[in-house]
Amino acid sequence: MSDLIPIAFKNVNQVWAYILTETLKRLGLTCAIICPGSRSTPLAIAFAEQVPEIEAISILDERSAAFFALGQAQATGRPVVLVCTSGTAGANFYSAVIEASYSRVPLLILTTDRPPELRDCHSGQTVDQLRLYGNYPNWQTELALPSADMGMLAYLRQIVIHSWERAQTPTKGPVHLNIPFRDPLAPLPDGTDLSYLQSQFQPEDFFAGIANPCPMPYTSLREAAPTTTLLRHRSVQVSTSAPCPIPQEWKKCDRGIIIAGVAQPQQPQEYCRAIAHLSQTLQWPVLAEGLSPVRNYAELNPYLISTYDLILRNQQLAKQLAPEMVIQVGEMPISKELRNWIDATQPRRWVIDNSDQNLDPLHGRTTHLRISVEDIKVEERNSSFSSDYGKKWCDAETQVRLVVDQTMEKIDEIIESKAAWLISEILPPGTPLFISNSMPVRDVEYFWKPNNLGVRSHFNRGANGIDGTLSTALGMAHRQQSSVMLTGDLALLHDTNGFLIRKKFVGHLTIVLINNNGGGIFEMLPIAKFEPPFEEFFGTPQDIDFAELCATYNVQHELITSWQQLQERLNPLATTGIRVLEVRTNRKADAKWRQENLRKFAADIAI
Repeated sequence: MSDLIPIAFKNVNQVWAYILTETLKRLGLTCAIICPGSRSTPLAIAFAEQVPEIEAISILDERSAAFFALGQAQATGRPVVLVCTSGTAGANFYSAVIEASYSRVPLLILTTDRPPELRDCHSGQTVDQLRLYGNYPNWQTELALPSADMGMLAYLRQIVIHSWERAQTPTKGPVHLNIPFRDPLAPLPDGTDLSYLQSQFQPEDFFAGIANPCPMPYTSLREAAPTTTLLRHRSVQVSTSAPCPIPQEWKKCDRGIIIAGVAQPQQPQEYCRAIAHLSQTLQWPVLAEGLSPVRNYAELNPYLISTYDLILRNQQLAKQLAPEMVIQVGEMPISKELRNWIDATQPRRWVIDNSDQNLDPLHGRTTHLRISVEDIKVEERNSSFSSDYGKKWCDAETQVRLVVDQTMEKIDEIIESKAAWLISEILPPGTPLFISNSMPVRDVEYFWKPNNLGVRSHFNRGANGIDGTLSTALGMAHRQQSSVMLTGDLALLHDTNGFLIRKKFVGHLTIVLINNNGGGIFEMLPIAKFEPPFEEFFGTPQDIDFAELCATYNVQHELITSWQQLQERLNPLATTGIRVLEVRTNRKADAKWRQENLRKFAADIAI
């Protein structure tokens, strides 16, 4: 058997783990995150045997490991495996599983477990792991106990294939396999006679039905860095929809808008081009969310509106621009102004998204089209607006965009709102950028300037939490082009264990840390007027010296004192390591600046 299989098996657990990992390798798995523990020993050994075809990364903290896997799956579009021991270890994956479910990110979670006879009897490190993640997984099951029977090995192979498929279709998301193992867990003889497999088990025949669309072992950073989409080429784009003709009622409407919402498509240029063609066909403007790739491929879309949140704060403009029809592509944008405006005007709405989820939190007169925007059949394209409605939108965008840009250019003092605006202008082309929740995503929404840099924005906007942001960013950046993270201090502190990944991380991540010593987003809410208890329970300043924190983890730190300094550090970017660029701001002054200025940008605009 050792002539046919990479390792000589001494027990049934080894055979079982080999079939599982070999099946995943042939399906196209390239990355497995392994958390330390005893019960997962057979899987840890088996994944280690699959290097280099599968990169096996050991990460101490299960929560951090899960978000690292999430970031890696976001970047590549392919499932990433998570492995942990029995007990509470798997519970630490929970928040990342929720995010993967809502964000539609493919994860394959392998929680190892005690066998049935050691459950419900207070055996150590044993909890109920069945349906551990509730209804969040796309699919979940518990495997049978390991067996060297050929029929059972075939069962295991097919369950793994099905799990791989369910992580990607019909909607991407997490899949959970609970895997019990009996002792011995180490590669020690268990008394089982495995010699009969010598003649019965033929690997190439056994694995013959497994299709691997693009076999490609992971490579060195030197080889991978020049192509930002190297690993993304492994993504399988499957569409079961025939081209969908444009509904006649869309064509007849001259007061319609397209909302390009929160999205991180695997093929952003094609995605943006499809939205642009639809916009030009209908002559409808495109209101592009800051987290939509549309703002980073601006030249493709002549009718791009980036300042809609600011425009809609002008009540007169909001009334003039009320639409009759709205096409929403993907998730609804973050902007509360936009949501309130749509809710108040009640236009007829369509949501274009190929998932089975309800993407209308406003509960309007909405039809979901379960297709991708690329599936819409475009019949013709127009080079200029013929409708007065579209021209008004573009005129407002031109005027407000000019006011925003001129205002930002003149600001010399360090305020956090300028960071997002500046970053949108200076990043190297194609840079992967992770944007943390709370105020960073909102400043991107308000101020991110349309550009042609092809920046690939990533974020955890499924559940919108601050869990695991550093680890997700590291996962996104691992073996990719030099990357950037924009985050606040509380979000970074919430996941400082992510820095433990430093020794395993291949590539470069620059963290732009907006340190306002607390929760800046709460300063924008009504509770900010109530002191006490605001500062202690909402502002929650932590008073951390980030230079010392970074030194603890041997991470480079630099205090940014000017915008010119920040610009020089962001372009060009380093190629290896983790670096924190700390931008210290005044939380209350920044909140006051937003409150005074957000409504001013469009206050004097006339169309």
